[in-house]
Amino acid sequence: MKQLLRSFLLLLSTSFVFLAPAQGQLSGAPPAQQKPQQFQLPNGLTVIVKPDRRAPTAVHMLYVRVGAMDEVDGTSGVAHVLEHMLFKGTKTTKPGEFSRVVAALGGRENAFTTRDITGYFQQIPANRLEDVMRLEADRFVHNQWADEEFKRELEVVKEERRSRTEDNPRGLLFEQLSAVTFQASPYRRPVVGWMSDLDAMTPADAREFYRRWYVPANAAVIVAGDVDPQQVLRLAQKYYGTIPARPVPERKPREEPEQKGIRRVDFKAPADQSYVALAFKVPALRSFERTPENDDALALSVLAAVLDGYDGARLERALTRGPDRVADGVDAGNGLWGRGPQLFTLTGVPAAGKTPEQLEAALRAQVKRIADEGVSEAELQRVKTRWTAGEIYKLDSVMGQAREIGQYWVLGLPLDSDQRLMARLNEVTAEQVRSVAARYFGDDQMTAGILRPLPLDPNRKPRVPAAGGRH
Repeated sequence: MKQLLRSFLLLLSTSFVFLAPAQGQLSGAPPAQQKPQQFQLPNGLTVIVKPDRRAPTAVHMLYVRVGAMDEVDGTSGVAHVLEHMLFKGTKTTKPGEFSRVVAALGGRENAFTTRDITGYFQQIPANRLEDVMRLEADRFVHNQWADEEFKRELEVVKEERRSRTEDNPRGLLFEQLSAVTFQASPYRRPVVGWMSDLDAMTPADAREFYRRWYVPANAAVIVAGDVDPQQVLRLAQKYYGTIPARPVPERKPREEPEQKGIRRVDFKAPADQSYVALAFKVPALRSFERTPENDDALALSVLAAVLDGYDGARLERALTRGPDRVADGVDAGNGLWGRGPQLFTLTGVPAAGKTPEQLEAALRAQVKRIADEGVSEAELQRVKTRWTAGEIYKLDSVMGQAREIGQYWVLGLPLDSDQRLMARLNEVTAEQVRSVAARYFGDDQMTAGILRPLPLDPNRKPRVPAAGGRH
């Protein structure tokens, strides 16, 4: 649909499809819910509005298309550190004042950083939307802080790394696994950053990252809840529309070279149990066009669900039950999409008396069994029915709707990607699942990580989290 706006706005003409129910779902959506609408301000900032009038609340999110993958070696973690610093004041707000104001409005707020995205959000009574839009726009363009404030917050981030990664043996294993799996891709670096990079980080590093990437054309405002799209657009123009336009920096491709042979990580750390993590390079879903890579990405997601998508699925039934079980727990997952390369993972905890090597072999054997014998139509229908139910239940969360729309924008996908995805997943056949199981799980595509447990220190005291963290 094309919409005509006032002459001072530059329209982004976009076709929108009503969020139609997935196959098997009751037709029609609740009358209080409407299709999302997308606009673009003259300075390049995207505005997306999703009305949902079932409760007098609203979610306001600012998504910046920048994350850990946009960092360079030597400054890993700067995207996440900068996310913390956006709570440290502007020309008109003091450090911490943003959060205090949102709380006084009866709302809640936080932020997050991933490999692909930095996001900031507030959930507030709908009639206080203008207040948070003013605050968020102010810190987007006027973020500033003293060097001493940066140094204090950097210590908070370091403690976050210690508590969430360095004190977590599996977290450390996955960090090492990513570093070995990827060579050219920036996904090899941890989002929180290497400790040596955090030790060396300066206020100038964060300020430069902020100036480089926090530009209107690299950001989107997503508002969902009890709101009127035209009113939201007027507020966005008032508070965000005056931000000067600047070009988005060029992003150079960093393609991952073809892997030739198994890669292995043997990682030792104090732990109660060993752990096995197998990562296989697989294609990502880049669009909904019918290409071999996109078709395979969808079939791999169905394969993951057949293996581990419900209670009593194949991995649990075959590996964790009975007197000869080889695992205390198992998982399978497929990285369907993202700005960088994706992985299919098989993980598990060996049962007492079983070795990590036995579990590794058992996990791979279950995939090979599907490659040899295929899957049943009953299995396919079971996972598809569960997905369809999930599409209905997710509409209960306004926050979830906003985050989902924001993710689609970051990936350059249409706003109705949830329904397009469900339609495509429902078309995946048993033969496609068998085919991807046969083609993507060879030795040359695998990086295997094993956690070898060391004795725990009986005198070690639990770490006390540092004050000031955002998450």
